[in-house]
Amino acid sequence: MDILYALQRADVRLFQLIFHGAGRPSIRTLARAISATADGYLLLLVPLLLWLAGKEQTGMLVSVICSALAVQLPLYWLMKNSLKRPRPQDSIANFSSLIVAADKFSFPSGHTAAAFLLATSLSLVYGGAFIGMYLWACAVAASRVILGVHYPGDTLAGSLIGSGTALFMYQQLGG
Repeated sequence: MDILYALQRADVRLFQLIFHGAGRPSIRTLARAISATADGYLLLLVPLLLWLAGKEQTGMLVSVICSALAVQLPLYWLMKNSLKRPRPQDSIANFSSLIVAADKFSFPSGHTAAAFLLATSLSLVYGGAFIGMYLWACAVAASRVILGVHYPGDTLAGSLIGSGTALFMYQQLGG
């Protein structure tokens, strides 16, 4: 139990460093915009745009994304609702997040999971041209901490869940 307490304390300290270190209005405005890009619509829009552009393998991309989501969403829901880790606003005295989160618990980060699922799916199906999507996914993870709705550990878990489910389903689909 001591190790869990130590991890929690380290996560809270890192959260506070990031949140307070990114206190400039321009950074927080950018964080809001980046966070919004992981609301889920890109999981539909990106494959559609690639299909309209005549990119080969969009069927495989759609299959990977849909099957990974079919695994990731129940896993995410189960973890979030069984572990019930309070959000920073609910567990740090005199702290208010910059946005209102869609649900009550923070672990894992669903926005981060979705971003890494998309980045991993694109990288696996199309290769090097989409490796840069990991920069976007990392920016989404950082934005969730900067906005005060997740601890860094929440976003780390989200990145592992999103990437892991995409990789697993890609392999299952014969990629």
